[in-house]
Order: sequence, then structure tokens, then C-alpha cells
Amino acid sequence: MAETVPEVSGVSSNGHHSVSGGEALSLWRSSGQVENGTPSTSPSYWDTDDDEEDYGLKPSQLFGKHTWKIAKFSEINKRELRSSVFDAGGYKWYILIYPQGCDVCNHLSLFLCVANHEKLLPGWSHFAQFTIAVVNKDSKKSKFSDTLHRFWKKEHDWGWKKFMELPKLHEGFIDDSDSLTIEAQVQVIRERVDRPFRCLHCGYRRELVRVYFNNVEQHCRRFVEEKRSKLGRLIEDKARWTSFGVFWLGMDQNCRRRMSREKMDVILKGVVKHFFIEKEVTSTLVMDSLYSGLKALQGQAKNKKARPSLLDAKELPAPIVSVDKDMFVLVDDVLLLLERAALEPLPTHEDKSPQNRTKKRKLLVLIFVFLGAKLGCQ
Repeated sequence: MAETVPEVSGVSSNGHHSVSGGEALSLWRSSGQVENGTPSTSPSYWDTDDDEEDYGLKPSQLFGKHTWKIAKFSEINKRELRSSVFDAGGYKWYILIYPQGCDVCNHLSLFLCVANHEKLLPGWSHFAQFTIAVVNKDSKKSKFSDTLHRFWKKEHDWGWKKFMELPKLHEGFIDDSDSLTIEAQVQVIRERVDRPFRCLHCGYRRELVRVYFNNVEQHCRRFVEEKRSKLGRLIEDKARWTSFGVFWLGMDQNCRRRMSREKMDVILKGVVKHFFIEKEVTSTLVMDSLYSGLKALQGQAKNKKARPSLLDAKELPAPIVSVDKDMFVLVDDVLLLLERAALEPLPTHEDKSPQNRTKKRKLLVLIFVFLGAKLGCQ
């Protein structure tokens, strides 16, 4: 299992730090985790970019890879070295390294840079998640770092001044022919503010979710448990809960029906605002998860037309909300649903089975959509 090591926040090569902070994570992990790891237990819609309702370029069209093999690395005496230019997401990029460190000693400094940035139109910006790896002869020991950054005029390069200590390069990173290999994966992201959006190419997403799944789950679980706790206290206060029940049941049926519906755009804007944090590397996985949950809800609403391969009703938990055209609708009486949301047990940490991990993702995602809007995410 990969070890997660907190590192210094990402910086540009000229020393600019992110204004809003955000901690970059450096990881020792193996590409074999992706190729030979446990089978995917992703929820419906997780492993596809295809959707007839999406607009613009898909994540697979905004993703690119580049491999840079640096020959005779031990003989290099230049302060900095640039890779050839490569394309990702319709933009030009290159990798920049400082073999003896950029404003630091005894470290390899490594950055991703926007090529020809000085020729781009005023006001340009590229928002991207990227992973850079220094390859080891033993793939299990390769060094990977991931980060999320908005590139613009004053921050046109971003990376790590202390990517790794120089003596460690001789522990299998420099091969027998004195070559050092660096790999980059770049995912340009076209974010939306009105609803959860697909961020990552499916192969890149599968790699990241194996590393960050626990981080994503903990982040989402904290949110759900906070909302459930508030709701639970309301239900435990018999006087307030009884008063609310009298108020609710005292309304006529048409009024209750109207109050049990809400425009999807209103809810989804609040969900995106709460969960998509620009400098948090796991935000893209959370957003992809919410996107999958939304698609599952929409698939349930029109299951007669849904493709079986994309919707497995047996695995889906009973929903709290359904989709009716452009509205979210509570599927049952409000009093019963509030009790269910507060008291229905979440999947446990102890059960590590693939089936339970699938249910965790699905259950949490479906609860997010409801709790995120109805209980104060906006």
C-alpha cells in the first residue's frame, strides 16, 4: 500500500506560493497498483466519460501523458533543463527540472510549465490536475507527486522545489545507462458552478482513487455525520420534533407537495460550492463521485431507458430523493425521510469487501445530494 507523505505546498520556480494555500501530497506508489490492483468497484457511471447530455470536450479529450528520458544525467552541469513540449487538453506544456535544486540544496526540483505563456492572450488561465513521477527500476519504488493548480500569467509553472533528495536518485532511479526517466500526466479541467461535473479521464481517475479513496471517503463522511448529528438532536428533542410534526401535518397536501420539491439547479449549485475546493487535490474525485451519484439518480428516474450496464438497481440503496425533469423530489413523507436520514446506519469502516465499498460510495453520494442542499450546504 502506498505511503502518503505530506510535503511543502506547491510553488512556482520563481518562488510564488499559492495565495489560498493547500498542501501538495508526495507519494511513493507503484503503477502496478493501477494495472495489477484490486478490481474496480466503482459506482454506476464511474468508469465512462460518455454522456449525451454533457457539453464541450470530455475529460479523455483534455488529458495527456509525456515521458522524458534524460540521458547521461550524472554528467549534466546545467542549472536547469527542459523537456520537449507536449500537448494536453489542447494546451502546450513542458517539464522543467533543476538537477541541483531551485533555491534549495541537495534536492531535485521539478515543475510543470505552460509553454509559450508569454504569447497567450491577456487573461488566460489553465486549470489542471497533474501527476509527475520519477521512475525507479523497481516500479514499486517510483516517486509520484500530485497537485491541482490554476496556471495563469504570474503562476505559469508549478511544482516542487524539494521533489526528492539527490542521494536517493542513486537508489534505482538512475538506471544502468545513467538515464533518469520522468513521467507526467496532465488533466485539464473545465469546471462548472451549476452542477457536479466530470473532472478526470477514467484511467487517471482509477489511479488516483486507489491512492486517495480513504481521504475522499473521510471528507464526505464528516460532512454527512455533521448533518446527521444536527438532525438527530432535533429528533431527540421531543418537544421540538413534535412541534415540527404538528406544523408539517397541519399544512394542506398541496403545500406539503410543493415544499417537498426543489429546483435541481438550486441544490446542485450549493453542492458544488461546498465540495469543490480549488486547491484541494481530492476535490476532483469528490466531484466525479457526486457526478456519478447524480447520474445514478437520473438513471433511476428513467430506468426504462437506462442501459443495464450503467445502472445496477440491486446495488443501489433506496433513494431519499428522485428526479422529476428539472426538480429533486423527496420520495416519501418528510417526517419519515428525516428520521431515516438521521438514523439509518452508514456502511462501516470494518467491512472491507468490494461490495461494501461500492455501497459506501453510492450511499454517501446519494445522501450528499439530499443533505447538501436540504440541510444547509448552500
